[in-house]
Amino acid sequence: MLNLPTTLTLLRIFMVPFLVVVLLAPPSRLADAPFIGTASPALREILGVAIFLLAILTDFLDGFLARRRNQVTTLGTLLDPIADKLLMSAAFVSLVEMGLAPAWMVVIIIGREFVVSGLRSVMATQGVALPASPLGKLKTTVQAIAIVLLILTRSLDRWGRWGFLGVWALWISMVLALISAGDYLVKFVRTVELDASPHAGD
Repeated sequence: MLNLPTTLTLLRIFMVPFLVVVLLAPPSRLADAPFIGTASPALREILGVAIFLLAILTDFLDGFLARRRNQVTTLGTLLDPIADKLLMSAAFVSLVEMGLAPAWMVVIIIGREFVVSGLRSVMATQGVALPASPLGKLKTTVQAIAIVLLILTRSLDRWGRWGFLGVWALWISMVLALISAGDYLVKFVRTVELDASPHAGD
């Protein structure tokens, strides 16, 4: 039976396609959709932000409730990082498709996630856990802020030409992603003893 924290994690995964549809679907495809229809672009941006923030809230709640209720499970532990990466990657790729985020920056940010996941996997095979660092958590927070600001780029420009804030936040999140990746790499090298090759003498 699924517990509440794992259910929230699954809910976050199910929200990903809704976020992509709201951000990317042509207005003609949404003409008959409830609450959207032929609404203004500003409403679609606000709906996109609302879905994204709700997903972020489930990320906070599932971890909090799992610890509070002592309901940390193997399934939840496996699904949580998958849900996080799906949400962030879907949001960033959608923003690239919308022309609101430079593709090369998004490639670096998403690529960093694959690299760190690979390091974690190697360490896990040797029975070593690589916990999230404060720098990694800061990176995730700044990424979430960047995504919200980028979704609202056109509205921010209409409200007072503040659309540049999203790209600025994206720059900061990319720099933090690279720094935190370096931090994890240093911990990896210091912690894991890599066997160069079992057949080095061949």
